[in-house]
Amino acid sequence: MILSPPIRRLALMLVVPILLFSAASAYYYANLGVTSTDNAYIRQDKISISAEVGGIIVDVAVRENQRVEAGDLLFRIDPKPFELAVLEAKAAMASAVARYEQLQTSYSISHIDIESAQEEVAYFEREYQRQRDLDKTSVTSQSALRAAEHALFQARSRLASAKADAEEARVALSSGNSDSGEYPALQSAKVQLEKAQLNLSRTEVRSPVSGIISQMDRLQIGQLMMQSLPSVSIVNTDHSWVEANFKETDLNQLRVGQAAIMELDTYPDMKLRGKIESIGAGTGSEFSILPAQNANGNWVKVTQRVPVRISIESKPARPLIAGLSVDVRISTGD
Repeated sequence: MILSPPIRRLALMLVVPILLFSAASAYYYANLGVTSTDNAYIRQDKISISAEVGGIIVDVAVRENQRVEAGDLLFRIDPKPFELAVLEAKAAMASAVARYEQLQTSYSISHIDIESAQEEVAYFEREYQRQRDLDKTSVTSQSALRAAEHALFQARSRLASAKADAEEARVALSSGNSDSGEYPALQSAKVQLEKAQLNLSRTEVRSPVSGIISQMDRLQIGQLMMQSLPSVSIVNTDHSWVEANFKETDLNQLRVGQAAIMELDTYPDMKLRGKIESIGAGTGSEFSILPAQNANGNWVKVTQRVPVRISIESKPARPLIAGLSVDVRISTGD
């Protein structure tokens, strides 16, 4: 049956509003109990690598965007100055050991000298006593008595000197306040040797995590690497999450543990599932370098955004890249 033009126009006037109303109703009910935002991005840990010792770079073992595993060599600093430092520390160590052994020998000899001096003192005490007894009977002379007295004095002096030498050797060998109870000079030499060996090992800079090499412009052979100066970054692709910036008016509906569905602009056919891990302690403007100052007469209220961390629980079918844009839908259950 062919409709007349007036009837067709009337039908169109009725059908179009019905279709629009149906579409709006479907959209409303589809988003009922769902909070969403497109201000969300893939985040990954970015580790800035720097050398713990300074020197000339003699070897670079990686290239930009290369995949590395934890423990892989990144670059090497000229080890020659640090090898010489190790040799110097070993020489100081040998000198400390020789000095320690010398003090031990002196301490042992001092005990022998004390025993010998004690025997001399005992002998000359007996001789002096004998001369005194003879002097009482006028059998000996005064000169012999004074000679015996002088010999006893010298023997006692030698004993005192031997004891002083023994005490000096004991103090030299003493550990003082050292917790290890070790000869301080020897302990210091050991520490210096360990420090030199540690610095030598640090000339080889290795990756602390697995990830992708990035920003290695400063990493060139022949360049002077300054200690603690960032030289290369590693993006830890093994651990990713989503940072979604929700409007402050949506926070009343969000709770930790709520389920989330995420779609990436890069991979529109791939959906990720996750859940809210935490909600930020402040808005994005609060942590900016120059926070907004609204103490003027031209203030305009702006809806603030709060970062929400969302963990990714499903395994991505394609590699995730830090900074990719994400659409996030949170099931609030309302």
